[in-house]
Amino acid sequence: MRRYFRRDFLKLTGLAALAPEFSGFNMHASSLRVRRKLVLPERLRPGSRVSLIAPGSPPSDEKLAQALSNLSSLGFLVKEAAHLRDKNGYLAGTDADRLSDLHQAFSDPDTDAIWCVRGGYGCARLLPGLNFEMIRNNPKVFIGYSDITALHIAIHQQTGLATFHGPVAVSDLPGFTLNHLRAVVMGEDAPHRIQTAPDFSAPPHYQPFTIAPGRAEGTLTGGNLALLASLSGTPFAPVFKDKIVFIEDVGEKPYRIDRMITQLLQATDLREAAGIALGIFDDCNPDPESPSLTLRETLKLCLGNLGIPVYYGLPFGHIRGQCTLPYGVKAILDADNFSLLLPDFAVSSG
Repeated sequence: MRRYFRRDFLKLTGLAALAPEFSGFNMHASSLRVRRKLVLPERLRPGSRVSLIAPGSPPSDEKLAQALSNLSSLGFLVKEAAHLRDKNGYLAGTDADRLSDLHQAFSDPDTDAIWCVRGGYGCARLLPGLNFEMIRNNPKVFIGYSDITALHIAIHQQTGLATFHGPVAVSDLPGFTLNHLRAVVMGEDAPHRIQTAPDFSAPPHYQPFTIAPGRAEGTLTGGNLALLASLSGTPFAPVFKDKIVFIEDVGEKPYRIDRMITQLLQATDLREAAGIALGIFDDCNPDPESPSLTLRETLKLCLGNLGIPVYYGLPFGHIRGQCTLPYGVKAILDADNFSLLLPDFAVSSG
């Protein structure tokens, strides 16, 4: 009896990833690539109960206060995860505690949504311990970006749950961000169009441009380029075939962007994507004194000859004003007009 109780406990908490003898809990690549039926979480509304978790790096006390204020200002009732305030160097507590907070939030019947306080680093460390069956049986809105990409990819591919690449809780929330967030996560607008209009007063890297023309239709996937590249060759590698792929990054020189995109092209099925929408690559210019291609030249070199529509400038990434993108939901990309249309709701009406 003790052995069976221990297995159930390990499976619930995610500590099975740390117990070598319980090897059956970890997923293999073949099981992670099974196509899952899309599962829509219930839409958020004022009064929804949101669990705030830190699956990656810890927030500062100031940023945590901002996160709590942000979610309260949206009319949500905020629940702090047990280990939200933990610190372990560059990690927000131990792997076991961060995983336990994630599992507790999904399994908690009094939680309607799970919001990541920030990204940073550490989410990929949790992937082998994720309890996909429990998550699949408790579908909830799950929001974050940057390092949270690792969790989005693994959770959606294994469970079919539509999760949301959107602002973390510490993000600034200008009107642009709030409008897109409400449209997608609160189910206020469908069809919902994300249109990029050229703004010649903005910095050059905010200007949209077409890399390869055309229109494409598919379900959404993607995220931060560095995270997508780091998942390549693992059981949690992203699957891009026939999908609309959204990609962004921050603080990377053009040659590093080239290296990571090349890795995706050689290690995954990115060449078989239906289309690619690139976000705003902030702080990705070359050093003035170093020989380099520009960011635009690099992206065209890497993605311009795939035979699929590609454009730069979808308003998301490590920027203040960003849209919210639902994993697994149908989208229509128009690379000539810098547009992404979400024809259907990404949440259920409840």
